[in-house]
Amino acid sequence: MKKNVAVALGGVLIVAVALGWWSMSGDKSAAQTAKAPGAKGGAPAGGAPALVTLATAKKQDVPVTVQVNGSVVSLNSVDLRPQVTNTVSAVHVKEGQFVKAGQLLFSLDDRNDQANLARAKAQQQKDEATLADLERQYRRSQELVAQNFIAKSAADATLSQLEAQRAAVAADRAAVQSAQVALGYATLRAPIAGRIGAVNIYPGTLVQPTLSLVTVTQLDPIAVSFPVPEANLQDLLEAARSRSKVEAVVPGRREPLTGTLDFVDNTVDPTIGTVRAKAVFGNPDQSLWPGQFVATRITVRTLGGATVVPAAALMMLSDGASLYVVDEAKTATRRKVKALHTFGTQVAVSGVEPGEQVVIEGSQNVRPGGKVRVDEKAPAAAPGAPGSPSNGTTGVTPGSAASSDGTDAKPPRRERA
Repeated sequence: MKKNVAVALGGVLIVAVALGWWSMSGDKSAAQTAKAPGAKGGAPAGGAPALVTLATAKKQDVPVTVQVNGSVVSLNSVDLRPQVTNTVSAVHVKEGQFVKAGQLLFSLDDRNDQANLARAKAQQQKDEATLADLERQYRRSQELVAQNFIAKSAADATLSQLEAQRAAVAADRAAVQSAQVALGYATLRAPIAGRIGAVNIYPGTLVQPTLSLVTVTQLDPIAVSFPVPEANLQDLLEAARSRSKVEAVVPGRREPLTGTLDFVDNTVDPTIGTVRAKAVFGNPDQSLWPGQFVATRITVRTLGGATVVPAAALMMLSDGASLYVVDEAKTATRRKVKALHTFGTQVAVSGVEPGEQVVIEGSQNVRPGGKVRVDEKAPAAAPGAPGSPSNGTTGVTPGSAASSDGTDAKPPRRERA
């Protein structure tokens, strides 16, 4: 029995020694892994330089461009309606036809109006003849009164008849004008130059003032209405005073159309936080069509000589935006900056001077005042490099940012302070 107890105690001792050796080996391996510079999953220990990628801050003019979706609207669109109830006698246009201002479109039955006009003219001629006779009688009566052949009261009576007849002639002239106006209602002409819509009226149709005969829509020039975020309102008002240019990107056209900012609405829509603006475009080839949606771009202002860095360099901390600046001694300094305008993968900032080196990759391993080493394998990055946008563009829809080539911009990283 004593022999069995001794064997058991020996086995326990062997297991304890093995476990101790395994634990010491694991701790040593972990310590060596933590000391390895640039080890994955942790910051460099013992002050080893952090591996980073740098970019050079550049100085350039940054246009602040608002890019949104707009809709094409006509400057003038008229629903043509008759002013009297009548029957259509002739239709002089076809649907879809382009017409000039004043061109005859419809003719109504005008026989009754022609008769009324003829009657009014005949009455006018009759009263004018009577007026001429009274004028001759009044002249003779004046001569007789001068020779004392008739009393002055007889001449005054003739004068009264003459004045009454003059009033009757004036009334006849007004009646003729009224008959001419009524006759004019029998012809409907285009009030503006434009394109005719659908025509559902035919000869013999009885029309009324409540019935729209056709719609005439102006196509040249034409307007594009688009919303602008209220954050750009003051810049937009300044652009309207200088009649800034607006571009419209039309599907199927290689070059955008250029128009002029013509109108800014007097209220901001509180539900979506935008103000409505309108630009006028020449449209001789009908590239723009009413109701069409187009992408519009307007440069509301330009940041002259701004400092531009990659957006990846910014870190959003609890105390605001900041980035790491690396000096010639490869020492990293964290610096607070203010983002002025983001466009594509670049951002214009204040707080950094052109030519300074900023960290764009590896900042999670950098400590303020610590040393860094540059990753030679990483491609050099600088604002304005091929593939990065060169002009500022805000989102396609209000409140959402996008690059000038239509790709979403990467937001700045959020780091712990």
